[in-house]
Amino acid sequence: MVEKKAVKEGEESKAKTVNPKDVTICDATIQMLEKAKRDGVETAFDRALNMKACPIGADSACCKHCSMGPCRLNAKDPYGKVGVCGATIDTIMARNFARMVASGCSAHTDHGMAMLDLFREVVNGKIHDYKIKDVHKLELVAKSLNIETEGRSVQEIATDVYKELERTYTQIEGEIPFASRVPQKTLETWRKYDLVPRGSMREIMELMHRTHMGVDQHYENITKQFTRTALADGWGGSLVATEISDILFGTPSPVSVEVNMGVLKKDYVNIIVHGHEPNMFESMMESVNTPSLIQAAKDAGAQGIVLAGMCCSGAEMMSRHGVPHAGNFMSTEAILVTGAVDAMCVDIQCIKQGLAKVADCYGTPLITTNVRCHIEGATHIQFNDHDPKACTDEVVIRAITRFKNRTLPIEIPNIRNIGIHGFSFEYINYMLGGTFRGSYTPLNDNIINGRIRGVAGVVGCTNPRVKHDWVHTELVKELIKNDVLVLLTGCAQITMAKAGLMTPEAAHLAGPGLREVCETVGMPPVLGLGSCVDNSRILIAASEMVKTGGLGNCLADLPVAGAAPEWMSEKAISIGQYFVGSGVYTVFGVTFPTVKDTKFHNLLFDGLEKWGLGKWGFSPDPYEMAKMMIAHIDKKRKALGIDKTRERKLVDMAARREMAAA
Repeated sequence: MVEKKAVKEGEESKAKTVNPKDVTICDATIQMLEKAKRDGVETAFDRALNMKACPIGADSACCKHCSMGPCRLNAKDPYGKVGVCGATIDTIMARNFARMVASGCSAHTDHGMAMLDLFREVVNGKIHDYKIKDVHKLELVAKSLNIETEGRSVQEIATDVYKELERTYTQIEGEIPFASRVPQKTLETWRKYDLVPRGSMREIMELMHRTHMGVDQHYENITKQFTRTALADGWGGSLVATEISDILFGTPSPVSVEVNMGVLKKDYVNIIVHGHEPNMFESMMESVNTPSLIQAAKDAGAQGIVLAGMCCSGAEMMSRHGVPHAGNFMSTEAILVTGAVDAMCVDIQCIKQGLAKVADCYGTPLITTNVRCHIEGATHIQFNDHDPKACTDEVVIRAITRFKNRTLPIEIPNIRNIGIHGFSFEYINYMLGGTFRGSYTPLNDNIINGRIRGVAGVVGCTNPRVKHDWVHTELVKELIKNDVLVLLTGCAQITMAKAGLMTPEAAHLAGPGLREVCETVGMPPVLGLGSCVDNSRILIAASEMVKTGGLGNCLADLPVAGAAPEWMSEKAISIGQYFVGSGVYTVFGVTFPTVKDTKFHNLLFDGLEKWGLGKWGFSPDPYEMAKMMIAHIDKKRKALGIDKTRERKLVDMAARREMAAA
């Protein structure tokens, strides 16, 4: 048995008991939850079962923005009363939604700024442990910003790129730099409604001010500002994070990766890295491959060191380097229950505080590394970009010490799944057209001729309020069965790898048109693009579809849709809003923070589309969600006049002469 229980004596009998098969379809997680139950260890699944969600809060019908409240309105009679200050249900919901956007945007924006800070120090020669690995990507980014590259050194180009991208954060007037990559008609719509972000700091600051008690009190006006703030995330902070990470650490290309808890090995020192910033993980790769530390592990009785990722930094590393991935957000506690994890190293975002108690139960060091994220009960070893291995070497040393002193039995689920990951925008361009004619034309052509019905972005988290992994899996199966190509980011792609949907062999599960395309190209019907900030890759891919032609003049014209079936974080709301703001129909599952049939709800679910943007949708049911997304894709196909399947026609020389004459 474990040495310390996470549930206090006397409380066990009062708590409801989780049936693992009721809360997840992941066999490895089921096995570990059964072990946790035997060990008396509590996880988020237990806490969710024993914590009733507040229905008023879930509907966002309460306000606690001042001490005259909190004010609780009745979702069944939303206009029956107002808050103490007179705030209506629409003002309250808009403020609450806006603050979720502000928090989510700040998370991605701060991460992007950290990457940009690192880039600056590398360019200036003050950091030597990292360097620019992808000069070609640097030049592509520079050209997208109208920075001259011909005849200039890498140092000169990089310096100008840094100076230009710094405006993403600090600019107080004008338009953010990557507005240059937005399709012109979409940009015109943003300008019409004053939605083009200036700088992310300005937008977040203004949004927080507007949502203070007694400031902005019209839901439409608040909606405009939180849309502008969300766009500063997708086309600013997140896009900067993706592009700079590619420049520094390499642009991903497809790689076969093992996923699931079976990547751990009993006779090895096992280290898990969990979080969102790739620089710490990059350094950890160096540390676990240091000969002296490998020898130290062998001297302690281990055969070697296993490094595996979890959540989004793990997703980045598997996409770039093929590092194995141990599981998504709702498996982070369960993997500690194996007893085989000798250290879990975390930085920022999506890190449960409950990890500290579970880690303590199994004698696993939980190590925080980022100044932004300390956890009570965890050990903090500060990571410093100027001397990164001081932190990561110490983590390895502590993991070796823990391995040497293991006392508890080890139980590792013997489950490993293979997925193909690393489909960056650049690789998709190459994959479809080859080195000398890379292009999205084959994708557009196959959408126009009907082989591919449309494209869906399925993103994000897992949530214990729904059956772990099930909603994602069933939704994606329905989409590909109906010839919809699926792009994945974040925890969703780990789910799909476990479900066996991320290999070319999965094409047999797709509809006949999508299957033909996948078999011709040799690609899976489900493409993994990276971490949650890498949703920006989807934006750029969609923009390229518009640029390539034949599918409309703006993002709102495209036969595409997005979904976050198991969302749980404020980042997800910001992501959803920047997709909606960009013109994409976006469907969320689990719950949605509005009261149905209120003016604010109707604006999000209908009114924004009338502005020329996208709109929100909601359903907790994956099959209904798929129907909604497919119906939207079909509506866009009809509007484009491509709702009838068109067979490819061989163009002979006579036909070519006719076209030339015309």
